[in-house]
Amino acid sequence: MTRPHNEFDRLLHAAWGRLGGGMSPAALMLAWSDWAIHFATQPGRGASLALHQALPCAQAQAHDPRLTGDDWAPWPFCAYREAFEAVGRRLLELVGDVPGVDRHHGQLVAFTVRQWLEMVSPANFPATHPQVLKKTAATASMNLFTGALQGTQDLLRGALGMPPDGAEKFRPGHEVALTPGKVIMRNELVELIQYAPATPTVHAEPVLVISAWIMKYYVLDLSPHNSLIRYLVGQGHTVFAVSWKNPDASDAGFGMDDYLRLGIRASLDAIETVMPGHRVHALGYCLGGTLMAIAAAAMARDRDDRLASLSLLAAQTDFTEPGEIGLFIDESQLAFLENIMAHQGFLGAAQMAAAFQSLRPGELIWAPWVRTWLLGERPALNDLMAWNADGTRMPYRMHADYLRSLFLDNALAEGHYLVDGRPVSLGDIDLPVFLLGTRTDHVAPWRSVYKFSLLCDAELSFVLTEGGHNAGIVSEPGHAHRSFRMLHRPRHGAYVAPDEFLDRSREVDGSWWPAFQQWLAARSGPRRRAPTMGAPRRGLAALCDAPGTYVLVR
Repeated sequence: MTRPHNEFDRLLHAAWGRLGGGMSPAALMLAWSDWAIHFATQPGRGASLALHQALPCAQAQAHDPRLTGDDWAPWPFCAYREAFEAVGRRLLELVGDVPGVDRHHGQLVAFTVRQWLEMVSPANFPATHPQVLKKTAATASMNLFTGALQGTQDLLRGALGMPPDGAEKFRPGHEVALTPGKVIMRNELVELIQYAPATPTVHAEPVLVISAWIMKYYVLDLSPHNSLIRYLVGQGHTVFAVSWKNPDASDAGFGMDDYLRLGIRASLDAIETVMPGHRVHALGYCLGGTLMAIAAAAMARDRDDRLASLSLLAAQTDFTEPGEIGLFIDESQLAFLENIMAHQGFLGAAQMAAAFQSLRPGELIWAPWVRTWLLGERPALNDLMAWNADGTRMPYRMHADYLRSLFLDNALAEGHYLVDGRPVSLGDIDLPVFLLGTRTDHVAPWRSVYKFSLLCDAELSFVLTEGGHNAGIVSEPGHAHRSFRMLHRPRHGAYVAPDEFLDRSREVDGSWWPAFQQWLAARSGPRRRAPTMGAPRRGLAALCDAPGTYVLVR
């Protein structure tokens, strides 16, 4: 039974969370007080910094890459830039590497300073932005009028929970998520889609795609030209994909064990019904890859041999170096976040999006602000941008379990993550593994993804591709400015450090998709006739056409 004072605390934290983007005030105060106490006891260091002369702007890396280019070279814009850079360097020196400060606290303090610098950059104000001034003069201020209308519209749509303008051009089942298929299984958490064959014969082993439930599954089935699922089907693979339910407050009790049971295990059981005796190539992306790795370890422990291979795309299994997303995860922050989620029953898509946007505020917050509000421009949405705006909620129990067990305790990498009451070990996995990281990933940094190779001695092929967490995955053949590196390690082969991987691997121009498909094909049996859609005689009749119904719930 919830006590009245606990409910009051939750209401208070929920209100704070809405105002502060989900950041715990206590976590920030702890970090800043830790820095202030240690800095105050080192007056010599402060005096040294006060006397230190800043480097000329040309010799230092810009804090804001938007301040580069010919427009910023003339006076007074060069003066704005140099003043901003000098102040920024001084502030970062002031808060950085203070002896005695807890490492996490120091990173959080530096992060908040960088957030402030991104906010006050001269690139964000009409009076100090050369391009905005030029356009204002050329249009007699119509750009500012148009920008105000557009910005107000965006704020209103956000307040009403509406998608951004232009998202209506990318509807699942109409313009995106178009690969033909049928939903053959539905439970309270997932719909399982089986895609229709596109070739006379298919590879013997099917592919099961597990995407992250933090967003809709169709990032891997966007438009026909950049759908990884359609590409694999076209190459003769039988593909199944999990479409997760968008949970609401009534689903607050779903935990990681439910996602494992109702998501992966139920899907494998259904595939076995459709294609009995055929092992499965499991592919997990982002959080779906983490869950798939847990499932593979549990299956290895239990001697369940239904998997033929394991492919992990931008998925972390060791969380000791998760990147700047780790700044939002400590005991204080989790307690605060758990109270917010307990009150709501879930973590909202907007709250999650705000956390990710703060990791790259110049690119994801302030650049769109300048373009929309000050320049009066509205770039057309593409399919990936529209998908990114089609967010989902995270059930209270699942998200709390995930953050505490994996991020905070690193239980999976350390061998004390429990499945069915017993620990699992990634070292038990003895399947061919395709491991992929993306070079500029701010959600799952590639060096963190690469740590899987330390935890498992299976045959492993690691790929590092250009792009970020989403764009590096949606990287179809013919996509401009794409390349990747790939290195194979045999079973029980010697560990290759990340820097050594960069030295030993060769850069290949183009998409990584053909290399992945060839990797799958090489680990598949002889081709055969395509299976039936579902198994009507065994209780798995088609329920509806792909992309199903769960993907449509907002």
